Amino acid sequence: IGIYSDMNEAIENAQKGYGAVRAMTVEQREKIIAEIRRLTIAEAQNMAELGVAETGMGKVEHKRLKHILVADKTPGTEDIISEAKTGDNGLTLTEMAPFGVVGSITPSTNPSETVICNSIGMIAAGNGVVFNPHPNAIATSNYAVDLVNRAVRSAGGPEVLVASVIKPTLDTANVMYKHPSIKLLVCTGGPGVVKAVLSSGKKAIGAGAGNPPVIVDDTADIAKAAKDIIDGCTFDNNLPCIAEKEVF
Repeated sequence: IGIYSDMNEAIENAQKGYGAVRAMTVEQREKIIAEIRRLTIAEAQNMAELGVAETGMGKVEHKRLKHILVADKTPGTEDIISEAKTGDNGLTLTEMAPFGVVGSITPSTNPSETVICNSIGMIAAGNGVVFNPHPNAIATSNYAVDLVNRAVRSAGGPEVLVASVIKPTLDTANVMYKHPSIKLLVCTGGPGVVKAVLSSGKKAIGAGAGNPPVIVDDTADIAKAAKDIIDGCTFDNNLPCIAEKEVF
């Protein structure tokens, strides 16, 4: 569900889904998100196995844990609470509004996890989403897109709320960058693709490669620090950008 041969068609259907979810209450959106969380946990093992088989990277058990983390910890509608301020000069009400359709570039290192994390956060805010996954993780990423749409549909949402393409390429990404319906771009990936998104001329959020250092000073519990550092840097074979890369 939600996988198309043409990027323009994918964006068009995400736009229709956005129109439907925009008319929903926050409570209805939260029901959709709860179902996405439930299905993600139920199918965490499947997606973990698919991700390792397709990309040749990572560890199945660690990828399973990443899906559980995404399902449990990705913020939902609790982050978009309205605020009111009052004073001598009147009252100001601030409400968070959606962008519309968000264009998302996803990586091969955390393919299905990123699709689900992005979907939960963006749907919580009332957006539709269109994905251009990494070419080396198409099956895994689009499995997650289908999962999100299955959850949305079963929770009373539109037929398609998040969309993707059968064969993502630089050309399909360029269509996404330039399409007038795409109001915000987000990208998780290497320096090249992040630079392309940040140079698109649209509002964009880019997360590139990370190089986190660990500093162990004289206040450390050395035995615990050693275990924690090794556990962190070996998690999913050091694929996450936040995993420790060097020690001082």
